[in-house]
Formats: sequence, structure tokens, C-alpha cells
Amino acid sequence: MKLTKNFDAFLKNKVNLSDARIDSLDARVEAVENFLQRGDDDLASNFIDVIPQGSYAHRTIINPVGSSDEFDADVLLEMNEIDGWEADDYVEELYMVSRHDRCVKVDYANEFHIDVVPYMERHGQNFITNRITNEFELTNPEGFNDWLVERNRLASGHLIKVIRLMKYLRDFKNTFSVKSVTLTILLGNRVNDQAVWGANDEYCDLPTALKNIVGALDDYLQDNEEMPSIDDPSEPTENFNHRLDQDEYTNFRSKLHLYRGWIDDAYGEVDVDESKDKWRKLFGEKFGTYSEVRKSTEAHKDFPGITDTEQHVTDKFSLRLDPRLKVKIGARVAKRSGFRDYELSSKGNVVMRDQKIRFRVSHNILGSFDLYWKVRNTGAEAIKANAIRGQLEKDSGSLQRNEPTSYRGHHFVEVYVVVNDTCVAMDHHDVIIK
Repeated sequence: MKLTKNFDAFLKNKVNLSDARIDSLDARVEAVENFLQRGDDDLASNFIDVIPQGSYAHRTIINPVGSSDEFDADVLLEMNEIDGWEADDYVEELYMVSRHDRCVKVDYANEFHIDVVPYMERHGQNFITNRITNEFELTNPEGFNDWLVERNRLASGHLIKVIRLMKYLRDFKNTFSVKSVTLTILLGNRVNDQAVWGANDEYCDLPTALKNIVGALDDYLQDNEEMPSIDDPSEPTENFNHRLDQDEYTNFRSKLHLYRGWIDDAYGEVDVDESKDKWRKLFGEKFGTYSEVRKSTEAHKDFPGITDTEQHVTDKFSLRLDPRLKVKIGARVAKRSGFRDYELSSKGNVVMRDQKIRFRVSHNILGSFDLYWKVRNTGAEAIKANAIRGQLEKDSGSLQRNEPTSYRGHHFVEVYVVVNDTCVAMDHHDVIIK
């Protein structure tokens, strides 16, 4: 049985990183950023920015599962290349608490740690540094973020949640060990390329997406007894096989096959109580015990007098998405003092308050159409200002719009392409204001 509401409550109450922990992490990252740019050394004088990376940027960080577990956040220290420095010099000079191959780790005891990775542009491409091999390693964080956003879109917005659940399963069971970035690639690559956001039964809700994505991954692994190449989806010449050896892969292949069977069994069980018991084999005794929770975007309902102007595309138009039609939102943050303008996706969709973003739309659609925008604000500041918004607004024909970053919180912008009163294409862009 799906037990969709139980999955939503389990994510909210057990799996997802709590708002308090997110706020603490954001504050600590800001403190690290301030420290790095205010010194009088070479690092400070060549500082450009600190960029969320990995699970922090992808919104796949989960609460620590075990009593001794911590959560971690990866950030890129974007900086100018320094003449005369080799790859290992960057980590050596950045040394704070403990060094790793590509980063230094800032530890906050019994809470979390932040991995700071030197990152720079060289010869028109982007690189991180490896202290052990003394090499610059090609990377494309913006491309990886775009890839994951697209895979999540194809999975009707459920891939990110599936990744969180599988990371929780990994940490709860402790029966397999796969790095988060590798798990993300393996799961993301199994999303059906022909799927269309909101119009495909494979990903119509979270438990269905979990069943089908894990099932597709199991099929793939069972067809590959030897570990296949786990290519970086943003840099095809690079791969992540160095993060998983053959023995670890063989074990993961075996355990995933076992858990896939448990998922199918729990999903197919028609008795509610029996289904809960079967899901608990996977996720523990807490599954199915939480009260239902509202979505965070509905938190305004706790405050009287708040005007909710949100409209859904299906309120005004029929929905028949065409996989051949593509529309994509780009977002560029305007310059602020001491910084250059940048693509929002290159910073993990994170932006500071009191800046301006220009959103623009690209597409492959021939013929005439109407475009509608939706800007949705969430969080305490937007609620207090009675500015959660969310209405559909017709584009003037410019295929772009400017928005200020006024309220801290996790917001989003969506666009809908409408032909003959039917929405045929759509896109979504997260905006995280600090």
C-alpha cells in the first residue's frame, strides 16, 4: 500500500534536516565565508565566493540517524588562481582543523562539519584541487545541479525525496556503504527519460516513485555484475568509480536487490496495518507513527489574516504535457558591491537578501503560445509581510521578469506554456534566500 501521507510525515518528522539545523548550518557557513574573505593572506585577497555544493546544494541532506552520526555540508571556496601555486598548495594554505584529499573540514563537535573545497576557473574550465595527487580535477557544479533539477522534474519532483529516503535507509541499516554523490547519480540516472513532470504514473507520488526508481536501479545493477562506469553527468570525461570499489559495489548490488523486494512487498500489501509493518522492515518502527503534517508551503494557514493568492495551473487550464516541448528558466543575480553577477544555479540556487534576479525563459516551441509565471514565497518573513504570492501572471511577451530577494526562505518560480487553453510545457526553479 502506498501510505502516501505516512511517507510525507516520516520525511518531515524523521528524515528531513530540521529547520533549526538548516538555520544553524547556514549561519556557520556564513561565518566561514566571513572568515575566509577578511584576512590579509593570499586566500582572502583572491576570494570570490562560497558556494553550496553536494547534498547542501541539492537539498538531499538528512538528519543524523545514529546517536553518534553527524551531518555534513560541502561548500566550494571560489577563488582566483594564484600564480606559482600548485594544486596541493590550496588545501595546505586553507588548513583549519583536518585535511582531506580535496578539502579541509571545519568540525562543530557533536553537530556537523563543513568541508571547504578550493575551486577555481583555469583555461575556461572549472577545477577543484587534490592535495594528495597534486592535481587539478575537472568539475562542473552548475552542470550537476542542472542535471539533478532536470531528473527531479522528470520524476514529478519526487527524486530528491527518494534520494533522502535511500540515504536514510543506508544510514539506518548500515548494511551498505555508498557515498551520497554516487547514490545520487545511480538513482538519478534511472529516472525514465520519457517521463513528463506530473503526467506519468511512474512518479505520481513518493512511494510509487521510490518503488519504480529503486526497481529500475536494481534491474540495472543485476545486469552489471562488474561495477560499471559511474560517469559524472555534468562532465562525461570524469567518473566517480574511485569512490566505490568492486567489493563495495557487489555488496550494494546484493543489498539493493533485497530491499527492492521489501519495497515491492510493502507497496503491494492491501492491508493497512500489514503494509505499515512491511515498510517498517525498511525504515524502522517510527514509520507510520507520526501525525499527518501540512506541507511547509501551507504554514501560513496557522496565521489569521494572511492572503493566499496561490493558483495552480490546473485551476485555469487543462494539462497535457508534451515531452517534445522544452521550456527552461534561467536566473541571473545582478551585481552587488565587491561581487560579479552570476547564474543562480551556479551557487546552488542560493542568494542573499536585497538583491535582484532576472529570470528568463528559453524554449524550443514553434508557433504562438502564452506564457504564465508563478512566484511562490514561503517562510516566516514572507508570511509576516503577507507576501506569499503564487498567482499565475501572464508574460508581457518579453519572456523575462525581475524579482527582488526580499524574504529569507526557500521559494520557487515556475513557468507554464499554454496553447489553446492547454498547458503543454512547464519548468521550476528554486530560489533560496539567506
